[in-house]
Amino acid sequence: MRLWLVSREYDTRQTVTLTYASVDGERSYTRQASIELLQRSPVTAAVDREETDTEPVEDADARARYAEEAERMAADHDPDDEI
Repeated sequence: MRLWLVSREYDTRQTVTLTYASVDGERSYTRQASIELLQRSPVTAAVDREETDTEPVEDADARARYAEEAERMAADHDPDDEI
């Protein structure tokens, strides 16, 4: 399943939370990584994950927001583009 980057949040512990979602906003995958790790392993516009590795997006507002952002990312970027 192809998922597109829809959110990147930084916290005070030098950690970044990346959220990827399907273009319909129904499924998401969240990954946390240190800023140091992300400097060595760039963030891409999309990732491929098994559906079993994803979670359903329960909140309707989040689902709509994820769908809109995932569609925009898919239209503007190749999956391997560094973001």
